[in-house]
Amino acid sequence: MGAILRRPSRVATILACTCIFYFFVIFLPRYNEAPARLREYAYVKSSFDWSSLPQRHPVPKSELASLPKGKPLSLPKVQFAFKKDKSSAGKIRAQTAANRREEVKAAFLKTWSSYKEHAWMYDELTPVSGNGKNTFGGWAATLVDALDALWIMDLKDEFYEAVAAVATIDWDATDETACNFFETTIRHLGGLLSAYDLSREPVLLLKAVELGDMLYAAFDTPTRMPPFWLDFAKAKEGVLRPGTHDPSASVTSSCLEFTRLAQLTGEDKYYDAIDRITRLLDRAQNETLLPGMWPTFFDMENLNLAQDNEFTLGALADSLYELLPKMYALVGGLEPVYEKMYREAMETVAKHLLFRPMTPDQKDILFSGNVYVREDARVDLQTEGQHLGCFVGGMFGLGGKLLGIPEHVRIGEKITRGCVWAYDAMSTGIMPEIFGLIPCPTLEACAWDENQWQARGDHSLQKGFQNARDPRYLLRPEAIESVFLMYRITGNPEYQDMAWRMFTSIRAATETELAFSAIADVTAKGATEKMDSMESFWLSETLKYFYMIFSPPDVINLNEYVLNTEAHPLKRP
Repeated sequence: MGAILRRPSRVATILACTCIFYFFVIFLPRYNEAPARLREYAYVKSSFDWSSLPQRHPVPKSELASLPKGKPLSLPKVQFAFKKDKSSAGKIRAQTAANRREEVKAAFLKTWSSYKEHAWMYDELTPVSGNGKNTFGGWAATLVDALDALWIMDLKDEFYEAVAAVATIDWDATDETACNFFETTIRHLGGLLSAYDLSREPVLLLKAVELGDMLYAAFDTPTRMPPFWLDFAKAKEGVLRPGTHDPSASVTSSCLEFTRLAQLTGEDKYYDAIDRITRLLDRAQNETLLPGMWPTFFDMENLNLAQDNEFTLGALADSLYELLPKMYALVGGLEPVYEKMYREAMETVAKHLLFRPMTPDQKDILFSGNVYVREDARVDLQTEGQHLGCFVGGMFGLGGKLLGIPEHVRIGEKITRGCVWAYDAMSTGIMPEIFGLIPCPTLEACAWDENQWQARGDHSLQKGFQNARDPRYLLRPEAIESVFLMYRITGNPEYQDMAWRMFTSIRAATETELAFSAIADVTAKGATEKMDSMESFWLSETLKYFYMIFSPPDVINLNEYVLNTEAHPLKRP
């Protein structure tokens, strides 16, 4: 009996060998590939629980709008059907793209390493002086904003280290008395939700819910409309009020994030909050001074969206329009109001805001300007381009594909190529923040008028430009955003070459010893003046778009994801 006990059985031997095999061949490699699934984070719950705050202006349960029900519609494919090119030319292009992708990644890593060393857990790094500064509540905006980019670039060690830091953020621990509702939503909430969609790390959703409940308090006003600033004390006291002259984008552009939060949690209150904004936009769309569009500023306290006479797709209004086709996709086409509002808005945009610049070679390009409606109802077009407005090309392309409007895809291409033309036209190879152009009388080709150019143009700039009214470059992403989207929509490799010219120009003009900096003047002929500023969107948007345009097309497939205005991919149903 004793001899039998000392001798291992054949079954036990097999089990032991199996366990050893499993540990070294299966378990250990998977642990190295996905340590986050096995790691416990030091989760720190925020010191104030916003979900426990009673609503002073509650929505009765019977009136609570719920997420659209039913099976998502079979929407048209957004992304081009890429096929692997096995020819020698195709292999060369693929290798070129891979090399370019690695150079973008190197710029990202340089920036991330400096942020980690000099500004960890601060909102921003100052890329010249090497300090940390807080601009968005002190909640590590650059870190949270860059989470999904770390994942997309396969920087998993850096990603999990960042997730561990995010797990300790206390949304109530801030030196500020208020936060910018819009910026906190798109950067922090969008960043958390996107990183969760990509990695499924539970702690990210926990932090997103904490923050979502804080931001939800912004809707607890007499009109259920959010203010520009979420004042913490007023929100806790129940005396928060919406503004009477707030930028339209800032108080209407939380739809994607709150909808995705509702989808992930099953809490309809988040969707109800933004659905009320949607209904207001729908009711007011054809009652403004320029029917079809909404003005730049809103009176949300009195629910008056028709008082202002300025209309633009640029600064202060941009993401209001951008969200329309994206929301249609995110709710699986089950809410038709977003298609309706997009179609009506773009009809007005095409009629009144788009213009063709006069160029010596009659380039077939477009820009979106600003409109002012006068007291006599005359519509005046200001033919200024904005770097912020360069997202419009991608928006037209996305809307055109989702809704089956081929003409919109063509418009999107012309606007995108216009922005690339403006990049190529400057001595640094970078578009100015704001610039004036000499327009053609219609969207059709017009002959070059040398006399008009001599009388109206800035002769230090390329022919066609009236001025570079704001010559700064703030590391903005909107131009490369549209270039990326049009590449993924059309499959045209020319867009990759455009992107590479843009990237090399930006790198040359903005690089510092530590990272990359906004510059004062893109028209400079020599060294550029660095402004010692680097907003979080440099990592979360600009470099991410440059990286993705040189990545295989299955990296954030546009048939599967919607990107919010901060380039955070949210999973489509």
